[in-house]
Amino acid sequence: TRSGKRNHHGYGFMTLSDTTAFHLSPAQGCPCPDLRGDSLEPIVLIGTEILDVFNVCFSFFQHLQDAQPWMDKLEQTCNQVDFIERHMKYLRCLQHIEELSATVQQCLMTSSAWEAIRAVDSMAALDYGLNQSRCSHLQNFLQETLSFWHKIMKDRLTSDFEKLLTQLHWPIISPPTQSLTPTPGCQEMEGQLELLVGQLLALQTSTLDSSEALSPPQLSKPAPLCLPIQIMLLPLNKRFKYHFYGNRQTNSLSKPEWYLTQVLMWMGNNSTFMEETIQPILDRGGVTLSAKVELCRGLLSLVQEKVASDASKLLYDDVLFCHLVEEVLQFEKELRSNHSYPAELPGVLHLLLEDAVLQKWLTMEKKMAVEKMDAMLSAERAWSSQYKDISDMDDLKAPDCAETFMTLLQVITERYRTLPCPSAQLKFLELQKELVDDFRIRLTQVMKEESRCPLGVRYCAILNAVNYISTILGDWGDDVFFLQLQQTAVSLGEEAIPGGLGIMEMGRLASLEGSLFDGLLALLDRLKGDMLGRLLDFLMREIKEKAKPYCQERWLSLPSQQDQSTMSLSSTACPMMLCVRDRLLNLHQVLGFSLFHLAWQGLAERLDNFLYQDVILCNNFSDGGAAQLQFDMTRNLFPLFGHYCKKPENFFKHVKEACIILCLNVGSAILLRSLIKESDMTRDCAGTGDPPPESALNELGVYCLAPCDVLILLSLRTSCPGQWYPS
Repeated sequence: TRSGKRNHHGYGFMTLSDTTAFHLSPAQGCPCPDLRGDSLEPIVLIGTEILDVFNVCFSFFQHLQDAQPWMDKLEQTCNQVDFIERHMKYLRCLQHIEELSATVQQCLMTSSAWEAIRAVDSMAALDYGLNQSRCSHLQNFLQETLSFWHKIMKDRLTSDFEKLLTQLHWPIISPPTQSLTPTPGCQEMEGQLELLVGQLLALQTSTLDSSEALSPPQLSKPAPLCLPIQIMLLPLNKRFKYHFYGNRQTNSLSKPEWYLTQVLMWMGNNSTFMEETIQPILDRGGVTLSAKVELCRGLLSLVQEKVASDASKLLYDDVLFCHLVEEVLQFEKELRSNHSYPAELPGVLHLLLEDAVLQKWLTMEKKMAVEKMDAMLSAERAWSSQYKDISDMDDLKAPDCAETFMTLLQVITERYRTLPCPSAQLKFLELQKELVDDFRIRLTQVMKEESRCPLGVRYCAILNAVNYISTILGDWGDDVFFLQLQQTAVSLGEEAIPGGLGIMEMGRLASLEGSLFDGLLALLDRLKGDMLGRLLDFLMREIKEKAKPYCQERWLSLPSQQDQSTMSLSSTACPMMLCVRDRLLNLHQVLGFSLFHLAWQGLAERLDNFLYQDVILCNNFSDGGAAQLQFDMTRNLFPLFGHYCKKPENFFKHVKEACIILCLNVGSAILLRSLIKESDMTRDCAGTGDPPPESALNELGVYCLAPCDVLILLSLRTSCPGQWYPS
C-alpha cells in the first residue's frame, strides 16, 4: 500500500482516499471498462466495512501490546508463588520425616515395637512416593533415615529373637531324641516366638526392597529369604564357615561329601521344628511360605557358594573333579526326594552348567567311558553271558561287554537326566551316540578277526552284542525322556545337533516318525545284516559240501514204492540232514531269540533255493525218485525246522511245490501240461473263456511257481509220454 498505518505485526491499513489509486483509465492498458457513477458505491461500502474491521483488530493488538508488561509481571509472581509452595512442601516433607523419626525413637524408648514398625512402614511408603521426584538430596536423606532406623530395629529384634531361639535349643545339630511338642511351661516362649516372628515379618515388608521381596520369584534373582529364617540360619552359617573354610581339616577338596552330608543332616534334623513350630506362625500371619523350604533355601545358598568355589579349583584334577560331580549329583537327588525340595526352585546342578565346568564334565565322561570300553573288551569274560545258565532270562544272550557298555550309557543318562538345561542334555546325548559308534567300530574290528569261523563263540557273541545294543537303543527311542529331548532338538534346530540335519530328517523327528538314534540303528542293522550274511554263507558252504552225494543221486532209476511206511531217508541225504540239524541246534544255543529267528529263516530260504536249483532242476525223476524226494523233504527236512515254527513247509515253497508237481499222477500231469501249453498259445487271443492255468495250479496247492516253471518240472518226469521241453 502507498499509505496507511502499519501495526506491530507489519500489516498495512488503507483509508478511503486510497481507493482512488486503483482507478486506471483504458489509456493505461486496463482491459476493464471504466467504473463511474453508481457502480462504484458498493465497492466503497465493502471497503469501508473492511477498514472498520482492520481498525478494531489494530486496537485489540495495541491493547495486548500494552498489557504485555502486566502479563510478564503476573507470570513472575506465579513463579515465585510456585517456588515458595514447592519449598513449603519440601519443608513439610522434611518435617514429616523428622516426626516419623521422632516417633520411631519414642516407640523404641517405650518398647512399643509395633508402633515403631508402623512408623517405619510410613517412612517406606513416603520413600516409594518420592521415586519419581527429582529431589535427590531429600530422597537420600529419607533413605538414610529409613536404613538407620531399620537397622536399629532389626538389631534389637534380632537380639531378642536369638535369645529366644537359644532357649528353644536352636539350632538342632544332632537328630532330636525326644518330641518337640512344647510342655505347658513353654507357652510363654511360644507367645514370644510368635510375637517376634510377626514383628520381623512386618519389618521386612518395610525395607527399601519391599517391592522385590513381595514379587514372584524369578530364576535369575530368587526372592530373598524371610527375615526370621535369615536370623535362624545365622548360627548354621557360622558353623559351616568355621568347619568348611580356612585351614580346617574338614575343609578338604577331596571330601566334598563332608559339607554336603552335613547340610543334608541339618535339613533333616531341623525340619520337624520348622514344620511344627514355625510353619503355624507363618500361616497365622498370612505368609504363604513353607518354613522348611525356606530353611533349605538358606542352607542351599551355602552349598552353592562352596561348590562353585571348589569346582573352579578342581578343573585340572580329573579324579577330584569327577568325585565332586558324583557327590553333587547325589546331593541333588537326596535334596529333591528326601527333603521334598520344589522342582521349580534351583538346586546346585546349574553350577555344573558353567561353560568351563560343563566342558570338563563332558571330557571326563568320554575319557572314563573309553577307558572302561578298553577294559571291558579285554576282560576274560567279555564274550560270555552271565545269564547263559538261565534260559528264561537270556533271550538276547548279550555278552558281558555289551551289557556293561549299555549299563555305562545308562549311568551317564541318569547323571544328566536331571540337568535343568535341555541344550546341555543334548550335548551328553551326542557324547553317548559318539560312544556307541566307537563301540560299534571296535566290535567290527573284532568281528573281522573272527570272520574265518562264523560259528565260533566269539563271532556269535559279537552278533548278539550288536543285536542287544540295537534293541536297547530302539527302546530308548520310545522313552519319554528321549522323546522330550527329540522335541528340544527340533526346536533348537542345527544348533542342537553337531553337523546338522537335513530337512527330511528334521521333519521325521518333528513328526515323531524317527528317533534321535536312527543313524546309529541304521549302522548297527547294517553290521548285523552283514554278520548274519557271513554266517549263513558259511553254513551253506558246509551244507552244500555235505549235499554233494545227494545232488548226484540217481533219481531216474529209483523204483516206485506203493507204501510210504516202508520208505526211509535216502542214505545220501543223511550227511546233509545231520549237518542241518546240528547247525540249527548250535545256532539256537549261541544266538539270541530274535537273531536265531532271523538265522533259521534265512537258512531255510537259502536251503530252499539250493535244493530247488541244484537237486530238482538238475535231475530227472521217475515216479519212485519223485516219491523219495518228497519223503526226504516232507518227512525229514521240514520237521527239522518244525521245532521253531508250526508250518515249516511255508519256508520251502519252491521245494514243496516242486514235489507236488513231480508227484502228480500221470493223467493229472498230462492235463496240466496241456492246459498250460494251450493257455500259452492263446494268451494273446481276446474273448477266450478258459480259466487261466494259475487257477488250476492253485487248486493243486501251487502258488509260488509260475506256469513256465511248472512246465520245466513236468519235463523232468520220465512218466509223462510226449515230453515237451520249452525253448
